[in-house]
This record gives sequence, C-alpha cells and structure tokens, in this order.
Amino acid sequence: MRQERNNIFAEIDWILVFLFITLVGFGWINIYAASKTEENLQILDFSTKYGKQIIWITLSIPLIVLILFLNSKFYEYFSVVFYVISLFVLLLLFPLGKEINGAKSWFNFGAMSLQPSEFVKAFTALAVAKLLSERQYNLKLIKNQVKVFIIIFAPAFLITLQPDAGSALIYLAFFFVLNREGLSLSYTVFGTLFILIFILTIFFGYLSILLFLLTLITLAVFYAIYKGGKRFIRFSWYKVMAIYLITTLFTFGTNFTYNEVFKQHHRDRFEILLGLKTDTKNIGYNSHQSELTISSGGWSGKGFLKGDITKGDFVPEQHTDYIFSTVGEEWGFLGSSFVILLFMLLLYRIIYLAETHTNKFGRIYGYAVASILFFHVIINIGMVIGLLPTVGIPLPFFSYGGSSLWGFTILLFIFIRLDAHKNYDW
Repeated sequence: MRQERNNIFAEIDWILVFLFITLVGFGWINIYAASKTEENLQILDFSTKYGKQIIWITLSIPLIVLILFLNSKFYEYFSVVFYVISLFVLLLLFPLGKEINGAKSWFNFGAMSLQPSEFVKAFTALAVAKLLSERQYNLKLIKNQVKVFIIIFAPAFLITLQPDAGSALIYLAFFFVLNREGLSLSYTVFGTLFILIFILTIFFGYLSILLFLLTLITLAVFYAIYKGGKRFIRFSWYKVMAIYLITTLFTFGTNFTYNEVFKQHHRDRFEILLGLKTDTKNIGYNSHQSELTISSGGWSGKGFLKGDITKGDFVPEQHTDYIFSTVGEEWGFLGSSFVILLFMLLLYRIIYLAETHTNKFGRIYGYAVASILFFHVIINIGMVIGLLPTVGIPLPFFSYGGSSLWGFTILLFIFIRLDAHKNYDW
C-alpha cells in the first residue's frame, strides 16, 4: 500500500484554493461596502462588521491548515462520530442556545456566537458518504433508502424545531447526491409535483385544484380501460382507488399546511412572490429594496463605495443574507455575472474532481459539497433578486458571519484534503 506524501501542499488542487480565496476576498470587499460608515473609516477597526469578518477570515487559516494536515482516512473513519456529536450539539441548543430573531440557533460565548447548523452540513455529508460507500450498498432497496433518509433528515428536523426552516431546506440538496448514486428519480418527480400543486393551490384554491386533478386521473383511467379492457379492471382497480385517495389527502394536506401551519408572514411572502399581494413597506420591504438596489447598478455599477442605496442602509441585513444586492449596485450586471461565474467554476471543478475519484467515499462527499453550495447560491441569489421568498440563507464565502464562513470552509477543504489523497490506496 502506498502512503501519502509528506508534502500535502504539492497534492492539493490549487484551482479550488484560488477560487476560495477570490470569493472570500471579494465577499469581504462587499461586506466592507455594506457596513462602512463615515464614522468607521479604518479597515482594521475590529468593532465593525468588516473588521470582525477579518478576524474570522484570519482564524480560518489555522483551521484550513489543520484540515489539510489530518490524514484523509481520518474523515472517513470518524465520520459517524462527527455526525453523532453534531446531532447532540443541535439538541443542546434547546436548553442552552441563545434566541436571535425568534430562533434558538446560536451558542453565545461572550463576544462571539456560533451557529451549529452551519457546521452540521459538512458532518452530515461525511455520514452520507460513509453509508453510501459501504460495499454492496444498494439504494434501490427500501430499507437502505430509509437509513440514508434518517441520516439526512434527523438534523433537518432538529433545525426546523429551532425554528430555522431556511437552514433545514438545504438538506434537500442531498437528493442530488442520492440520484447520482442510483436513487430513483421518482422522489424528485414527486417533490416537483408537490411544489407545483402547492403553488397552484395558492393561486386557484384547494377545491379547484382537487377537482382538476381528479378529472385528470379519471380521464387517464378511462384511457387505460380502453387499452387494457377487463384485464385492467380486474388487476388495477385498487391502485386506482389508492391514487384517488392519495391525491385527495395530498391536496387537502397542502391546503391545511398553508392555511393552518404556516404563519401569516410566511403566507404573505409567498403571495407577494406570486404577485397575489403587493407590500413594499412591511413583509415585502426587504425584497423590494433589494431589487431596487440591484437594478440601480445598471450594466457596470455605480463604483466601489458609491452605492447610495447601500450607503443609506435601505436594505436590512445587507451585509449578511442580502450581500449580493451590494454587488449588484456597486459592480452592476458585469460584477454580478462575475460572481455567478466564480461559483459556477467552483461547482464545476468540484464535480469534475469528484468524478475522478476511484474511492467512492471521496466521490460521494464531493457531490454533497457541490450540491450544498449549489442550493445555497441558487436560493440566496434567487431570494435577493425576488424570484424566491425570503428564507434567510447565506451566500457561501460572501455573507458576513464566522459560523457561515467556517462552515463552508470546513465543507470545502475536507474535500480538497480527500482529493489530494485520491491517487493513493485507501
């Protein structure tokens, strides 16, 4: 068995490292623009948002070094341990966590706070990779699907209870990984239908959609009878009744969830997004101001530190979830496209390297990293430009916050470490 070389830096993928540095650096520039005031002119003023972000970025360096110097096998062997500990930490939030904006998602350590859910994504990815890389693990078997679903949705469930639905939503990204490893696309199709029915129910109401769906099913049944005759009636009638029942319960459940489970501000966000309601002063204020900020940047932007809407602090939380609006105003369409291109290159490079892995664990983990980052980028930018409802998801490596930065750094550099080891026997 060949051993890993002592000089790990000779093996790592420097393209990924370069993209990471570029994203973090450009992200900090925009955090500086979004949080600088006339009273705070010094770059090294650590009482400011941009000053604190410098501290987080600096502390990321020893974290990266530690990740790279640990043996690659360490991450596979202890993946389950990391995962179990992460679940335990999420449970500790309920008695010990600090409530911010209505969610108990943070541990407070004096001047510093940490959000565990940002780190759990990496440990869940390791656990999923460990399970799926076992010999003869067949995702077509229901019992195996149940195992991996439990691993994925256990942390998502605990995060939802905080409540932090936005962070929990990210765990749907793992379905990309499961599909790559052989899971039937029927789950994805079912999920897409659920979203479609959900949207149509908001537009047209529960009874109209139910009547429409039952009519479609009835027409399909008559067509099947026409083609199959008595044989279809003899062997498939119970399936037809089951489809009728499931459709009714599913549509009713969608209506009940929207009207009884969702809070009014959740319903308002969906209705504003779908154009059923107009509100630019209350629940829709953030999105409206964000869209105005981005559109004001035009083709090439107003220039660094020249965004008057950004300087006027019209977009709440602009340095965190809405940081992309700063890019749009000060760097324009060209700058926004450049940021999106950087993320596309990052995702492409991760998937490309994952496909070159001869070790299944490394490949699966790589797809998990790409899927999580993809979900974050799509949802965050979609939210900022008004295509998706506000759910509070940070833009990777860009948004202000130590937990977010460290979480994505751990996620990415574990893959970089695994990739550096792919040419050696496991």
